[in-house]
Amino acid sequence: MEELGKTLIVMGFFLALTGILLILISKMPGGLSIGRLPGDIYIKRDNFTFYFPITTSILISIIFSLILYLLSRH
Repeated sequence: MEELGKTLIVMGFFLALTGILLILISKMPGGLSIGRLPGDIYIKRDNFTFYFPITTSILISIIFSLILYLLSRH
């Protein structure tokens, strides 16, 4: 149980760090607009808005997979 707790703490730290980086990057002039990438589905009608960030989800999944892979290679 102790290892699971440590793993969750490390993953939480990286998740918080990623969130902070995304906020900082989006505030920069000409910064990357995560969440509005080509391939994301965005439909807006009169009283209806549908947004499905499929490309963003795939990109974030690849980044997290690479981070976890690199951390597990010790």
